[in-house]
Amino acid sequence: MTQPAPYPPVQQEEPTQPRNGFGTTGFILGLVGLVLSPIPLIGFVAWPLVILGLIFAALGLSRVSKGAATNKGLSIAGIVTSIVGLIVCIVWVTVINKAVNDVREEANQPTTVVYEVTGDATDVSIDYTTFGETTTSDSETTATLPWTKEVQTKGLLTGGSLIVTTGDKGGSATCKVTVNGTVAKTSTARGPFAIADCTGF
Repeated sequence: MTQPAPYPPVQQEEPTQPRNGFGTTGFILGLVGLVLSPIPLIGFVAWPLVILGLIFAALGLSRVSKGAATNKGLSIAGIVTSIVGLIVCIVWVTVINKAVNDVREEANQPTTVVYEVTGDATDVSIDYTTFGETTTSDSETTATLPWTKEVQTKGLLTGGSLIVTTGDKGGSATCKVTVNGTVAKTSTARGPFAIADCTGF
């Protein structure tokens, strides 16, 4: 009696592991965005990276919940890194906006400059320049002292100069510059054609 041939063993196919490209992409984008976000100027590039990273990581986590993928941890890590990077970006924008507003406010703040010249010199020549949004220069000659001039200016760059020259009869002349109530510069000259220089206040 012939024995029946044994059936060949059935080979078990290994189940294909579901892939999660969304989760991996989200993690990479979130990580790169997080690294770039604290860097000034370059940090602006992090905005689209962390936003896209958050979207892709969320899609990856959704695939995991549906059983279409297995790398849940990578998707969660992508969400976390993207959120942290987004927070850093928001903080940087807040800081930059405050700095810009402070600079704008400083530029619009009026500055009062008072030029004064005192002494007993005669025929004094006075030259003064004021910096600001616009630079103004003027010169005057006065036979007697004291002399004073008040100028209003504004802008990020403020300052100027006051130069006093005595006449051929000599005498003394003292220049003084006051900015917003505070004495910024003073100088005294004595003798013929002497120069009192109040520059760089």
